[in-house]
Amino acid sequence: MFYTTINFMFLMIMVMISVAFFTLLERKMIGYSQSRKGPNKILMAGITQPIADAMKLISKEMNMNYSSNLGMYMLAPMLNIICSLVTWVVFP
Repeated sequence: MFYTTINFMFLMIMVMISVAFFTLLERKMIGYSQSRKGPNKILMAGITQPIADAMKLISKEMNMNYSSNLGMYMLAPMLNIICSLVTWVVFP
C-alpha cells in the first residue's frame, strides 16, 4: 500500500512538471507563429520559465478579508486540488 502511494505521488508530481513544460512549449510555438521569440527571458532559452512562473505565483501577496475564517481560507484551495486529484484516480 505504501509503495503504491509513493508511486502515485511520484506520478502526480511528474504530470504536474510535464504540464509546466508543455505550457512552455505552447508559449514558444505561439510566439514563433506571431514572429516573436517567446518566453526566453530567464536562463537557457526559457527552460527555467515554468520554475520562475511558479516562484512568482508563490510569492504573490495574499489579499484576505479579515472577517473570514483564516483556517478555511487557507484550507479551501488545498481541498479543491486534493478532490480533483482523487477524482482523477477514480475516473482515469
